[in-house]
Amino acid sequence: MNQKPIKSREVRLISRPAGTPVAANFSLVETMVPALQEGQVMVRNHFISVDPYMRGRMNDSKSYVAPFELGTVMEGGAVGEVMESRASGFKRGDAVTTNFGWREIFTAEPSSLHAVNHGVPSLSIYLGALGMTGMTAWTGLNLVDVKAGDVIYISGAAGAVGNVAGQLAKLRRCRVVGSAGSQEKVRFLLDECGFDAAFNYKAGPVLEQLQMAAPDGIDVYFDNTGGESLEAALSVLRLHGRIIACGGISGYNAETPWPGPFNLFNITGKRLTMKGLMVRDWMSRQHDFETEAGAFFRSGKLINKETVVEGIDHAVEAFIGLFGGSNTGKMVVKTS
Repeated sequence: MNQKPIKSREVRLISRPAGTPVAANFSLVETMVPALQEGQVMVRNHFISVDPYMRGRMNDSKSYVAPFELGTVMEGGAVGEVMESRASGFKRGDAVTTNFGWREIFTAEPSSLHAVNHGVPSLSIYLGALGMTGMTAWTGLNLVDVKAGDVIYISGAAGAVGNVAGQLAKLRRCRVVGSAGSQEKVRFLLDECGFDAAFNYKAGPVLEQLQMAAPDGIDVYFDNTGGESLEAALSVLRLHGRIIACGGISGYNAETPWPGPFNLFNITGKRLTMKGLMVRDWMSRQHDFETEAGAFFRSGKLINKETVVEGIDHAVEAFIGLFGGSNTGKMVVKTS
């Protein structure tokens, strides 16, 4: 076993963004990975995840969880392969997911690794449809008991969570409507994901387009964007409708707080239910998700759509691209 330190690279947050993040907020640093100690595992990441929620953690205030510390590596989902192991339960060549983020090689305790199966077209699927992205979509549907016959509207539907949520809702025999930011993404939702209706939110007022797509109203709104889409959904939701509050990317880079929806009182008048979604609250159900979603994927009923950026030196570029809609499906960075 090679006991010499190994060179690696990692991306660190070095300043807090004001508005949309820029490259100067980050630094790509060469590091030395220390020799493996007894009870540890050394992992080489093959893919790392860049996600919109990370923007909230860049502020110096609590968001989903504690803020990122300046000068430290960006945490987040990653999938890779065991290089060496001095811990029981893992051996060289095992595939694992971790939350060790934007780095190439690292050592970790086995308790922080989650074993996955090599028998997939690409390990990146464990950051997408079969990973936390897919589990977020699955959790959201379970959170408000989405069932057959429901009409569900999904904003940001061509993104990482949205397209999986729509596919899983179709498998539950729902009518699914989605919005996305280009005609190409609309075609993806209709032709590849099987949505019943989809529209380009940039092509006209969201409310008008949603009313045309769902003239009899909707039962569920899966919110990935906030803003205009949330206001439209509040107007179109039926009595006793449900809202899954998953994300609000339209306001993540706002430098001052945005005003709330003008029609928020519809929650009272229509007796709506709005529930916040944090997938980490559901980790005890991870096996259930992996069993169900894995079966759908193997049978061809669930597709994994991803946008792959090559090289950890382009991780920041990939992350910033999320806010301009440069991804269709899950955005991942291939590190090796």
